[in-house]
Amino acid sequence: MTNSPPTFLGLRTAIYAVDDIDRAKEWYSKAFGVEPYFDEPFYVGFNIGGFELGLDPNAKDRGAGGGTAYWGVANA
Repeated sequence: MTNSPPTFLGLRTAIYAVDDIDRAKEWYSKAFGVEPYFDEPFYVGFNIGGFELGLDPNAKDRGAGGGTAYWGVANA
């Protein structure tokens, strides 16, 4: 074990591929009791406990299956 700062700072963002962004937005709004802070036809973003939950209706077109996770790092 070293005294150096951690390389990974934890999960920051989870983006889910959705087929119907309006239905998904409604479901997540009800499930977490919050409205999205970013709401566009190409992406909907929620702040859930200080983390990003994103809904992407075009993810499957880019080959991004069910979801994508982004981790915070100390230095890229």
